[in-house]
Amino acid sequence: MRLVVVSAGLGVPSSTRLLGDRLAAAVGRQTPVEVQVVELRELAVEIAHNFTNGFPGRNLSAALEAVTEADGLIVVTPVFSASYSGLFKSFFDVIEPDALVGKPVLIAATGGTARHSLVLEHALRPLFAYLKAVVVPTGVYAASEDWGAEGLDGRIERAAGELAGLMAGLTKRATTEVEPGFVPFEQQLAALRPTG
Repeated sequence: MRLVVVSAGLGVPSSTRLLGDRLAAAVGRQTPVEVQVVELRELAVEIAHNFTNGFPGRNLSAALEAVTEADGLIVVTPVFSASYSGLFKSFFDVIEPDALVGKPVLIAATGGTARHSLVLEHALRPLFAYLKAVVVPTGVYAASEDWGAEGLDGRIERAAGELAGLMAGLTKRATTEVEPGFVPFEQQLAALRPTG
């Protein structure tokens, strides 16, 4: 299965990227995955050009293809002004509106203080609900004081387990015979998509 980590961290090294890597490793301990990381920092200019000319550059095209073809996503952003970063939002603005329908997504964020932890619920979860992705119940927020402290590892493992379960369940459902009258989740979601 293909797992893509989308990291909107700007620094090198980046705590945002570190959180994404730890989440991906935790998923990999629960189910076999091929991990690819999309560093939005490296795509910033191509994302801006896509807005002005309507065409993605080569690297942005590859990143968009990786995200849309993935079996699951881990999306991680730093918190800016009590929300996700503009770079993070811009990347998801250039994705086709129906590209993430039914895709399992684990949301995560990093910030300087625990006071911004609600960004997961008031910004990230609504964004991916709008994109009709399937967001795992446990989001992971890491404030500066969380690194090396108790609790973060447990949240990482719980969220990774939820994502691994969703990814494995969707793959199993797609490859096994189903009972008569059962409508696969993908078909249920397709019925909800606007036609036209």
